[in-house]
Amino acid sequence: MALYETVFIARQDLSSAAAEQLTETFAQLIRDNGGEVTKTEQWGLKTLAFRMNKNRKGHYVLFNLNAPHAAVAEMERNMRLNEDVLRYITIRVEEHEEGPSAMMQRRDDRERGERGGFGDRDRGYRPRREDGAPEPDLIEGAVV
Repeated sequence: MALYETVFIARQDLSSAAAEQLTETFAQLIRDNGGEVTKTEQWGLKTLAFRMNKNRKGHYVLFNLNAPHAAVAEMERNMRLNEDVLRYITIRVEEHEEGPSAMMQRRDDRERGERGGFGDRDRGYRPRREDGAPEPDLIEGAVV
């Protein structure tokens, strides 16, 4: 069986209990077709980047699946037919990541890597003339 990640967005006017029931329906569909749902994350009600079918927000849900292709195809077919699902995407992955997804981690706990800063401003760099003297600070009104 292959490993998949699926994210779907449900309509904003569903209650959180109804969104959880919809999640359980899709998870049971995977189980009935010979797969397993290894992780389910409810990301909550989030603002969409643009309006979809007159909705400005949506309930986001992530599935980590270990299932045959036929089970995933059947789940996607049901998502396509369900009017409560605005969008969905399923990708095949080599392995599932351990722990919570990036959406569930606190912002300061995420590893950001080396992104650079604000050029030379964050390193205390000051431009110098050829003789080694610092350039005059034009912002404070120092003139040549």
